[in-house]
Amino acid sequence: MTLLDTQARTGALAAVNPVAKLGVSALIAVPLILTLDPVSASVALVLEFVLFLFAGIGWREFWMRTWPVWLAAPLTGLTIALYGETSGTVYVDWFVLRISEGSLALALATMLRVLAIALPSVVLFITVDPTDLADGLGQIVRLPARFVLGALAGLRMVGLFLDDWRALELARRARGVADRGRIRRFLGMAFALLVLSIRRGAKLATAMEARGFGAPGRRTWARESRFGAAEWMLLAVGAAISGIAIAAAIATGAWNFILGPGA
Repeated sequence: MTLLDTQARTGALAAVNPVAKLGVSALIAVPLILTLDPVSASVALVLEFVLFLFAGIGWREFWMRTWPVWLAAPLTGLTIALYGETSGTVYVDWFVLRISEGSLALALATMLRVLAIALPSVVLFITVDPTDLADGLGQIVRLPARFVLGALAGLRMVGLFLDDWRALELARRARGVADRGRIRRFLGMAFALLVLSIRRGAKLATAMEARGFGAPGRRTWARESRFGAAEWMLLAVGAAISGIAIAAAIATGAWNFILGPGA
């Protein structure tokens, strides 16, 4: 289940306005970006899992949708551990690799921070419908209608890429084109898909312009986007997660403001 193929959900967060989900993701991410310590990230991560229980998704789907994050976070930590700033006891010193006490601590903090920032964005947007998001951005955030509708149309087209790729693959196989050489076949299909996407985008732009989507003046919306108590409550939860995480880091002396004088 992705942003492009949302189905009905029963979780408490399913009916919340997508703008509020954008806001809570930002409220959680911004404080964690400003510091690099394991305490704030780990506290935020634990509190986020409590929030995920109300998303209305099963654990199997949760792992299926978030596995890229779980893969990227350790790889990021490994890179920091091998090439990060050296401090404290040095455990390995070979060629360009230098693993030290400081680099390991930095790697742990970085890995936890990646998880704490990325997971809410992925989980919360599993339940987002693109049209609801566009309605919210146009009516609540007051973004330009032409930008919002153009982005929505483009987002709807993303789902066709996989179908186009499969069709191209079957067509080329039926014609005996590029049966050998995976790299050559991939590049040829990628170029064909690019050409097809440009042509489809041009037709879509012409059709939308002909139907008045680019007309000047104030636009009306078919569906009203509401921002009420549930949305404000979700934002308050996001602010509370950030506040508790920051307070825990400051109380334990782990707070490390990356924009400070020593950064």
